[in-house]
Amino acid sequence: MFFDYLLNTYGTNEPIFVSDITHDGMTQNNIRQQIMNYAATGKLKRYDTGIYYIPKDSIFKTAPSLSQNSVIEKKYLYSGTERCGYISGINFANRIGLTTQVPASCEVVTNKASKDYREATLASEKIIIRKPRVMIDESNYKTLQFLDLLKDVDLYSELEGKELNNKIKTYMEKSGLQFQQLEQYLSLYPDKIFRNMYKVGVLNGISA
Repeated sequence: MFFDYLLNTYGTNEPIFVSDITHDGMTQNNIRQQIMNYAATGKLKRYDTGIYYIPKDSIFKTAPSLSQNSVIEKKYLYSGTERCGYISGINFANRIGLTTQVPASCEVVTNKASKDYREATLASEKIIIRKPRVMIDESNYKTLQFLDLLKDVDLYSELEGKELNNKIKTYMEKSGLQFQQLEQYLSLYPDKIFRNMYKVGVLNGISA
């Protein structure tokens, strides 16, 4: 019955955080013991300490494993269904095409951070965790994520000139970002952001 609950609640190849599980009055010790039993029989796979998943049946010997992105998303970017974080740094610059550099670690900014900067590991991969300048929610995360990028675009981008300007303009258009949304948070950032905004052609909503 408990395994059926896990399957119905989480599905296959989705992260299960043991500390989050509650079921029919079971104690945390009971839950952990059951999880360990399922892991021993292969019904569950261990991703990292306290993180498991139900492997999806496959005709292939090597079934798809749990993706790091799904774990990071659930652990740092959402609290339940509420947005509380975003990907930042070189990771984000790579995602929108400003650099081909593949980062050695993943950088996240999250309300769940208790310190301005902390390093952790997730399945042996380095995670950099940063505290946000203001509380993150669904309405502002794209704005804050973009401002973080602009602050350090001179460090991250392999593009220059018109090519960089066009890439930034295209991203703003696709994301629905306007200068007015950026403006309300600019006082939270160091002065260098204004120089970088001018460099990439973002000033009062006008692309240079």
